Amino acid sequence: MTTAEQKKPTDADHTVGNRIAVLRAARGISQTALGQALGVSFQQVQKYEKGRNRVGAGRLQTIADHLGVPVSTFFESEPGEARSFEDGTSLPFLGIAGAAELLKAYAAIADLQMRRDVLAMVKSAARIARASTPDASASDIA
Repeated sequence: MTTAEQKKPTDADHTVGNRIAVLRAARGISQTALGQALGVSFQQVQKYEKGRNRVGAGRLQTIADHLGVPVSTFFESEPGEARSFEDGTSLPFLGIAGAAELLKAYAAIADLQMRRDVLAMVKSAARIARASTPDASASDIA
């Protein structure tokens, strides 16, 4: 294996980067703010998030600390095992088109009552969708 092949980002690098992006957006933190916390440019954060550059172990620990999650959050679960957070949520749903954008927009709502209203509306839409799709299982839409 050549040095260039050894340094080429892997699927694991893409997974780590995607999870950094999702968690950062969910917490309403900009790439610039995360970059400043890490001592790197927002362009470097973009490269991490797109999986173009690998994230070193020390830097990944700093990112995890800044985002308030354990480092293990950034890695894939064992086959058949859903990685869950303390509140029981997991990351697989974030692969659905628009999920990250929805989460980012939700996180940007400062008014607590408005957040509750938006959540209630989305849950209602999910119930309606589930009722109108006879082959959808209850686990498809929470």
